[in-house]
Amino acid sequence: MKSMVSTRSFLPLRRAGVWLALMGMLAGCAGPSVQEYARERPELDLRQYFNGPLLAHGVFTDRSGKVVKRFTVRMTGRWSGDEGTLDEHFVYSDGSTQQRIWHLKYLGEGRYTGRADDVVGEARGQSAGNAFHWNYVLALPVNGKVWNVSMDDWMYLMDGRTMLNRAAMSKFGIHLGDVTLSFTRE
Repeated sequence: MKSMVSTRSFLPLRRAGVWLALMGMLAGCAGPSVQEYARERPELDLRQYFNGPLLAHGVFTDRSGKVVKRFTVRMTGRWSGDEGTLDEHFVYSDGSTQQRIWHLKYLGEGRYTGRADDVVGEARGQSAGNAFHWNYVLALPVNGKVWNVSMDDWMYLMDGRTMLNRAAMSKFGIHLGDVTLSFTRE
């Protein structure tokens, strides 16, 4: 007896199954949760660390890992209660300069938001233990155009003076490069 259902009718289900399997694998590749660092010390309090003068040195690497630009940042943080500003002054290896002023807000339980003129919308982040993770969209000038790039930004407090920072940049889910910084409290 011949089956009344053709194998062609199962193709959409097979395709859906393949897509579901791929999505599951991608979800398995998701990065760590900030809560995984909850027991790490010293404990990071952004209100304390970003209060006063700081100096940072950094590089931007393209997706192949090649250093495209080096830079230094002099910054000053100031907090009043749960609201703070972080005034950053960048000097790049090509001689160009930039200023970014972050307006930060502590929401309690390690949660923060931030705004800056070149940030699209609001940055949202969470700290736990020695780590801070936040995401935002940066309006980045590239060859006379502005690209809105997603920033997946991680900071790790090493000791009372030093913090390391790595931010992965992407657009449409495509990895563009990374920004790596070392902060030092002055």
